[in-house]
Amino acid sequence: MNSKTYRLIMTALFAVSAFTHAFSQKTEPYDMMVDGVKVIVHPSNNEIVQIQAVIKGGVQNYPASKAGIENLAINALTECGTANDDKNSFKDKLDKVSGQVYGSAGMDFSTFSLNCLREDLNTVWPLYEDAFTKPKFGEKEFARIKQDAINGIREMESQPDYAIDKLAKSTAFAGMNYAKDPSGTEASVKGLTAAEVQNYYKSIATKSRLLFVVVADLDKAEIEQKIQHLLSAIPQGQPFVMKKETFAAKANTFKAEKKELATNYIHAVAGGPVPGTKDYNAFVLAMRIFADRHFLEVRTNNGLSYAPQSYFDGGLTASANIGVSTTEPNKYIQVLNKLVDKTRKGFTEEEVKNMKTTYITSQYYRQETNAAQAGSLAANEVLHNNWRRAITLNEDLKSVTAKDVTAAFNKYMTNVTWVYQGDPAKVNPALYTQSAVKQNYRHRA
Repeated sequence: MNSKTYRLIMTALFAVSAFTHAFSQKTEPYDMMVDGVKVIVHPSNNEIVQIQAVIKGGVQNYPASKAGIENLAINALTECGTANDDKNSFKDKLDKVSGQVYGSAGMDFSTFSLNCLREDLNTVWPLYEDAFTKPKFGEKEFARIKQDAINGIREMESQPDYAIDKLAKSTAFAGMNYAKDPSGTEASVKGLTAAEVQNYYKSIATKSRLLFVVVADLDKAEIEQKIQHLLSAIPQGQPFVMKKETFAAKANTFKAEKKELATNYIHAVAGGPVPGTKDYNAFVLAMRIFADRHFLEVRTNNGLSYAPQSYFDGGLTASANIGVSTTEPNKYIQVLNKLVDKTRKGFTEEEVKNMKTTYITSQYYRQETNAAQAGSLAANEVLHNNWRRAITLNEDLKSVTAKDVTAAFNKYMTNVTWVYQGDPAKVNPALYTQSAVKQNYRHRA
């Protein structure tokens, strides 16, 4: 074993040890209800405080014509000042104690977070509370962040990887919530006004949509008192239930867009199990093993692409995704068909066992910080309605067999929505629409 391999193994073992330690304190994690809002608390065994407010709904909260509105609203909380501080005063106070208050908008939920040292919490918390409950949406600052958002969209759309991913989602999920992009489009963001975004924020910042996650060593009474005070300024709002939409393409389809690119970009979307179902963990493992096989066949064995990728997007509308950039799209689909057909024959117990170890290690490695742990707890609560899954995942995977993994792959990797950007003259769509993916599955059923 060389020194580099040894260091990687030791780093991974340290990460697992650190994460396991963080999730196995003498004080157990718990949840409680504060004014009708669930609060998940995980002791951190360190001096860092991470508090995360979660607003459920994501792209379910607005129509496609208003895409980007939630992203602007969350950004405005810290960029447009509050009732007690303008933008500069707000940030100056945070800088004095190295505190952070920030937010982000996603497909399934948005978050608004606080991060600081325990000793600075009483300085940072009032700023966090003001930003969440008393934000300003002044015209001048709002115009600035809106233009920044538009510039960001233009920059992203100039990147081929982003463009093909966006085309894939809008095509596969047409008519569904997941066709929307949280960042919005240039047209949708341009039409938004400060007053409209402010009113929108008021409509989603309600107790009925809220969840709090606290990763810190704080007394239960202190947590309850702080959150209760914040919630006293928050309305109850209308009852809200998250929707889980199942995606399954009815047939293999192919959509091409001509673009002047150095290579051709291809993206495929297939179905996947929704969070909270029995197939979910098995399909996670299936797609990760398939990703390794896909990389080996496409890049190493056939030299068709520099960075082929395959992954499972396990959101509220779950999907399997395959992506590649190649100068030989017709040869690629032939290689992929053979790979899928071979994969349908089954995964071995050994590779499933190895992938469990690899997957758990990567999960734990990425969750050493309080912020990452809070994110994991929040995502598992919103997606699976089970925040404890962040802690029990290792045990949960033990019951998944190679037979389960094979069955999940064959169940969901059926019809595929294909999108293509590049030179249409270099691709034969029939090779994709007549793909053996579905037929092979039926033949072996």
